[in-house]
Amino acid sequence: MADIKVRKFVTVVEEILHEGGPPAAVPPRRAVIAAVIENPFAGRYVEDIMSLMDDLKPLGIEMATRLVKALGGDAGVVEGYGKGAIVGEAGELEHGALWHNPGGYAMRELLGGAKAIVPSAKKVGGLGAKIDIPITHINASYVRSHFDAIEIGIGDAPRRDEMVLILAMTTGARVHARVGGLAKEDIKAGDGLR
Repeated sequence: MADIKVRKFVTVVEEILHEGGPPAAVPPRRAVIAAVIENPFAGRYVEDIMSLMDDLKPLGIEMATRLVKALGGDAGVVEGYGKGAIVGEAGELEHGALWHNPGGYAMRELLGGAKAIVPSAKKVGGLGAKIDIPITHINASYVRSHFDAIEIGIGDAPRRDEMVLILAMTTGARVHARVGGLAKEDIKAGDGLR
């Protein structure tokens, strides 16, 4: 398969000082990176699409690296993550599903072997389509304080023959998290799905 053709990257970083409650001593940050790429399968049905998954691996590493850099450069501060894709109208949902492994494993590798499954969302959409990227704790999916999401949309993407591939990371819990459940301090080995 041909090289991945990236038209642009978009990175957004949010710093949440408060949501009406007391200001955070250390404001959590949420960041999202999107790569707008050409969809090599747009406009036609292709039975065997698996080769694109391997082709996307270097892009996953590059995006995860850029995302950590946007959060200050220290992978050790990342506590939450998620991924997603928006497929242009000439593509199909399954093309976005190809991002699961390259996006998820890139972040898990860069974050030192994070244990939890990387939550995901995908859809088919037109120019300016937005998507909410779900976020959970990197080592235990059931840490309620880290259940979060970040919305992203790009005004001129995806074009009909493009895909927007997305990674998200956070540096902590929701700013005023107080709904109980498993605390990050109580995560034990094997809690990746708890």
